Amino acid sequence: MAEHVRRYLATDGEQGHDYLGYPTLLITTRGRRTGVPRRTALIYGRDGDRYIVVASNGASAHDPNWYANLLADPEVELQVRAERFPARARPATPGERPRLWALMGEIFPTYDEYAATTPREIPIVILEPPTPEPAPGA
Repeated sequence: MAEHVRRYLATDGEQGHDYLGYPTLLITTRGRRTGVPRRTALIYGRDGDRYIVVASNGASAHDPNWYANLLADPEVELQVRAERFPARARPATPGERPRLWALMGEIFPTYDEYAATTPREIPIVILEPPTPEPAPGA
């Protein structure tokens, strides 16, 4: 993971965005205990202007640390290819979940295998970039 993140950063995503055939972004969260920025590469999907990621942790029985961090502080930074921008993270609601799970399963079918082998419900996270300010006089 660390090498993937390093290559992504060094090449502005030219190497690393398409990882083993899957689109990836970098998410930076703040450590919930330390406040130290933590960067993670994640497979993502798009839902309109929103980015969608899955807190699978490889089917572990526990949520990944990055997910616990964003629950404590939902203000994150994303990098998609060369573009870096702030976003606000939130778990998908029960009503949003089925459609978004299907979307992410189309991108990475292994998520269904993970869901079948872990005792927890794997969280889906919606990452919402800030809404652009209207132009003056608009």
